[in-house]
Amino acid sequence: MAIKPSGVAYEELTPEMIVLVGIDGSIIEGDLNPSSDTKTHIVLYKNFPEIGGVVHTHSPYAVAWAQAQRAIPCLGTTHADYSPGEIPCTAIMSDEAIKGDYETETGNLIIETFKSYSYKHTPMVLVASHGPFTWGTTPEQAVYHSVILEYLAKMALDTLSINPDISPVRKSLINKHFNRKHGENSYYGQHNRREMK
Repeated sequence: MAIKPSGVAYEELTPEMIVLVGIDGSIIEGDLNPSSDTKTHIVLYKNFPEIGGVVHTHSPYAVAWAQAQRAIPCLGTTHADYSPGEIPCTAIMSDEAIKGDYETETGNLIIETFKSYSYKHTPMVLVASHGPFTWGTTPEQAVYHSVILEYLAKMALDTLSINPDISPVRKSLINKHFNRKHGENSYYGQHNRREMK
């Protein structure tokens, strides 16, 4: 996998600085230390076999939800276009796990969380008290999901500030919006053009 080097500011980052790391954690190519979160990425690649890219950011709205240790509820159809329900937040990491192999344990928390979710349908998670991770079949898709997650996090916060008592949208409406884009018989967009009846 190609990963950002640890501690290098984005404005200073060049393509030559990217570190190539094997699935066993060995450095294949590069002169810099890989991201301190490399082990988390490795856990995701090993457990989610169809992913081809992982992104970890500290985007402010997604981090706010992670720090609040709350899943992002699906409050409307725009959210449902991207996920068939809430964006999960992991459990709080134990002191023992924090003192141990922290980055691997972060990945393990994500895997444990996704025993109740589909990593294919919800390609994003909040790590409690930490921040967001997203993934996709390609690196570009993983980045796209990161942008979408921040958008959904902001939209949910805005919605709850207007109406703190709002409930998640009905499951029937979530399913309709998610499946028309991602379901077996999806019809959103131009990929499946047909005559209107």
